[in-house]
Amino acid sequence: MQAPTRTPGQTPGSGPTRYTTSKDATPAWFWGLRLHLVCTPAGLPITWALATPKVDEREVLAALIETEPELAHDRPGLMILADKGYVFAELDRFLDQYGITLLRPSYRNHQPRPGQALLKPIRQLIESVNDTLKGQLGLEQHGGRTIEGVATRVSQRILAMTCAIWHNRTTGQPITRSLIAYDH
Repeated sequence: MQAPTRTPGQTPGSGPTRYTTSKDATPAWFWGLRLHLVCTPAGLPITWALATPKVDEREVLAALIETEPELAHDRPGLMILADKGYVFAELDRFLDQYGITLLRPSYRNHQPRPGQALLKPIRQLIESVNDTLKGQLGLEQHGGRTIEGVATRVSQRILAMTCAIWHNRTTGQPITRSLIAYDH
C-alpha cells in the first residue's frame, strides 16, 4: 500500500503512520497526533497529552505521571482503566511506585485479571467522552496547521467540555457531561 502524499501545512506529526483499527482490518495511513486523555469516572478531563502515533502509549502514560506527580499524590489509591495495549510488567512496577493501580483486560489466553468485569461499562464511558470531543466539539476538524495550533485547539475543546460539566453539575442537571443545551 502506497502512503498518500502530504502537502506542507497539513495536520502535523512525524509523517505517515500505518495503523489498523480493531473495527476495520483494512490498514490506513494518517498524519497527526494522538490524544491521550485521563478522565474521572464521570468523564471530567484530569490531564492529557498529545503525542505522535509512533510513541508507545505506555511511555506517554509514564510521562504524564512523571510530569504531574500530584495526579497520584492528591488521589491516594488512584485506579487507571486502560485497554490491553498497556500490558507491560515494567509499567506496572512504575505505577506501583506512585500507588497507582492499572485496571485492564487480560489477553484471551491469560487468566482474567481482578476487576475485569467492571471494564465493559467503563469502556462505553471512554468511547462516549471520545465521541463528545469528536462529534459535538469538532475535535477531528480542528483546523490546526502546526503542532502548537493543534494543541491550542485540543485545549479549547477539552476546556469547553470541562466548563459544560462544571456548569451542568452546578445547575443540578441530571447528566453532567451532556452538551445538548449548548448544541444549537
